[in-house]
Amino acid sequence: MSILNILGGEFIEVIEWVEDDRNTVVYRFPTVGRAIKYGAKLTVREGQAAVFVHEGQLADVFGPGLYMLETNNIPVMTRLRHWDHGFRSPFKSEVYFINTTRFNDLKWGTRNPIIARDPEFGPVRLRAFGTYAMRVTDPARFMSEIVGTQGEFSRDEIADQIRNVIVQEFSRAIAGSNIPVLDMAANTDQLSGLVARAIAPVIESYGLTLPEFYIENVSLPAEVEAMLDKRTSMGIIGDLDRFSQYAASEAMLNASKNEGGAGAGFGAAMGAAMGMASRPGPWGTAPQPAQQQAPATPPPLPGRAPQWHVAIDGAASGPFPQSDLPRLVADGRLTRETLVWTEGQDGWVEAGQVAALASLFAAAPPPLPR
Repeated sequence: MSILNILGGEFIEVIEWVEDDRNTVVYRFPTVGRAIKYGAKLTVREGQAAVFVHEGQLADVFGPGLYMLETNNIPVMTRLRHWDHGFRSPFKSEVYFINTTRFNDLKWGTRNPIIARDPEFGPVRLRAFGTYAMRVTDPARFMSEIVGTQGEFSRDEIADQIRNVIVQEFSRAIAGSNIPVLDMAANTDQLSGLVARAIAPVIESYGLTLPEFYIENVSLPAEVEAMLDKRTSMGIIGDLDRFSQYAASEAMLNASKNEGGAGAGFGAAMGAAMGMASRPGPWGTAPQPAQQQAPATPPPLPGRAPQWHVAIDGAASGPFPQSDLPRLVADGRLTRETLVWTEGQDGWVEAGQVAALASLFAAAPPPLPR
């Protein structure tokens, strides 16, 4: 290989960054093994900045535009001037492209609850989350404070540090805001402004700014929210006397639909309703006069008599109402040893062991001994 081919392959004539995956913040232009040619073109597009690092030190920052590299800050034909080192220059220059566009919809949130003192509830644990936008405004400071010598730097690598700063300042803002927990949802704009102003000096020291910062939600632990729901329900109920009247009327309506327990249910509901006769009248009406007497309450309806199934000659017979059982006893078809069953009973049982049938066998003699 001739010396001209070697030298021609070592010169960089065009320096630019055309790829952008919307996640890369810093991209290092490949210069390993090559020198930047005197008069090379540097293209910096809108939304970019180019940072030159020469011999380990930050040399210059270029904004958007087209530049001819002819200054002494850039190594001029380095390898030609150091041919005695076998075309291996001991000097090194690097070009870093910085993405200065906004990175939107970045997430932040509290990993652990924040303890705050609420004027109404006392000490409470809060969680919060939201979004923010990030932008590099000082490329030189960002390079020196955050990036260092990394070849590529993504937004995720700085997001964790920013999240820690946000959570720290959010905790301080919550403690000093004196905004009740129940009013935080209506004051997220105020809280967002407090936090954004508090974190601005720290973020600027990194060469960054946060053009947008939002608090989307501030929440309490699930058990506390459940208690708040109960408290809200009590507020909706309002006047307990009026609510009791409503509950009694609902109970009466349900009891009238329940055939099996109509007697007890209807009687209890009527009793509750009569107990409130001296209380204020229906919703929004004036109290009834105390001297008025409620009409007499009818006796409760009788319950349904049990029906009995009797094992006669090895087969189930019935059902028989209890009024027919004495006739079966007189006919000898129902004895103490006869198996019987009725609704609610756990299996077939000898009639003599059923307390409800004990009176049937009180006058009948016991069976003869065997």
